[in-house]
Amino acid sequence: MNGNPQVYLSSVGTALPGDPVDNAELARVLGANEEWIEVFIGTRTRHFARDLTTGEVRWSLADLCAQAADRAVRAAQVAPEDIEFVVLGTATPDTLMPATVNNVVDQLGLDQVPTFQLQSGCAGAVQALSLGRTLIASGEYRTGLVIGGDVCSKHLDIKRDLTKAAPSDLVNFVLFGDGAGAAVLTDEPSGERVALRHVLNRFTGLGRKPGQVIEWFGLADRHDDRQALTEDYKAIEEQVPVMAVEILWELLGELDWDADDLDYLLPPQLSGRMTRKITEQLDVPTATEISCVADTGNNGNALPFLQIERLLEKMTDGQKALAVAIESSKWIKAGFALERI
Repeated sequence: MNGNPQVYLSSVGTALPGDPVDNAELARVLGANEEWIEVFIGTRTRHFARDLTTGEVRWSLADLCAQAADRAVRAAQVAPEDIEFVVLGTATPDTLMPATVNNVVDQLGLDQVPTFQLQSGCAGAVQALSLGRTLIASGEYRTGLVIGGDVCSKHLDIKRDLTKAAPSDLVNFVLFGDGAGAAVLTDEPSGERVALRHVLNRFTGLGRKPGQVIEWFGLADRHDDRQALTEDYKAIEEQVPVMAVEILWELLGELDWDADDLDYLLPPQLSGRMTRKITEQLDVPTATEISCVADTGNNGNALPFLQIERLLEKMTDGQKALAVAIESSKWIKAGFALERI
């Protein structure tokens, strides 16, 4: 373990847009097969920031992040003026400029605070935790706000006829959801009194093809025939479980913990089906699994906060939890360890 000053997670807040959309409704709107969604994806419900019938965007990413952040700040029982920095991790910012984090801060009524936006996929939330932890451990700040969220539905053309779409194309329409989460980090135990013991964030994609690509179309190419979102689901299925096991043992080694020390395990949240497969390969029978993706859909950088929220409902003094996260867009290993003191 490193010798950095300890950093604590005081509270968590989350936000999911609208009512849950089940597989029957999703199949009806998309012209897809409900049974295929349930068997191949294994996700029961998800939430969307846009109306599936009209396509109207009802919540922006900034809206969801501000809701989650406000709930986290209230739960931590700190005054807004006590927040000394804000970090946002996302793969789907509302605009190239201004940075979405600044619109979030504006909605929160904050001013004169440093802001940071990290553009990354499923590892972005962990990167935000890592940066927040580093800023507080430096001694320059005492209280900060870290946020993760994504609005994936804006990249999908829900008016397309998908009745004859290939599974590799259709998966993007049924895998994802929208949402946001946030946490207040402090330099002293308060609120939930959970120590953020370690954070892992490492790029491992040298020479490897991306597993996922989200295009950003500009004036020069917005009428291109490329799909906005493409995914090598086969590569992800093959690589993510292997990487998850590597991350688990790397984190345990860094912490000098044994697998039997773990009370809770927060596995990667790709889909209901994939999460079950990954958890089986992680093989930590003494640890209780904390998952949410089957109910929330894969909403990217919101997921770790949604998992932590469920974890805090169960965690008691002295218990330990380890989270594993993987970004397949260009292969990033990530994770973190928590201990309630």
